[in-house]
Amino acid sequence: MPTITRESLMSLETYARERPRFRARVIEHKKRRYVCLGSNVTLTFEDELTIRYQIQEMLHAERIFEDEGITAELEAYSPLVPDGSNLKATMLIQYVDPHERVEMLGKLIGIEDAVWLEVAGCARVYAIADEDLPRENEVKTSAVHFLRFELEPSMIGALKGGGALSAGIDHPHYGARLEPVDAATATALAQDLTG
Repeated sequence: MPTITRESLMSLETYARERPRFRARVIEHKKRRYVCLGSNVTLTFEDELTIRYQIQEMLHAERIFEDEGITAELEAYSPLVPDGSNLKATMLIQYVDPHERVEMLGKLIGIEDAVWLEVAGCARVYAIADEDLPRENEVKTSAVHFLRFELEPSMIGALKGGGALSAGIDHPHYGARLEPVDAATATALAQDLTG
């Protein structure tokens, strides 16, 4: 799988010039990488391009050009790029009303471990969540989680062969299913996998 290195990033000057075109490309690319689970949870499946964009945006916003700062951003974001045997996603929990948001984040502790993917004919796979740091406490969960779905070779083969992909959440206070995920999204995610 492609890796993001210091040398492969654009300089701040080059990125400032290329940013509008690059941003438009990433926005179009991401359209096939969203999975909405109910009305309050969205998964954005990351890949090399989406994470490259995130790193470039952080460098741009913070005006980071020193090697130490660039290395820190690479170390923070590179683990979110799938490595061929998995799919990785950023999960956003969104409630417009601030009071409802506080209430639901209190009720949704553990939701990140209740998210699953299933390829037709294969066993369901639950997310491995927040490997970088804990994102919940005894009182509430975070509105943002980072998920990894580790797939068996049979699942990879089935998805790459056109098998339907389903996704869902089985949590006592939030249940959702998408069966199947949009075919264009499933095809885009299959390209993240090797095998």
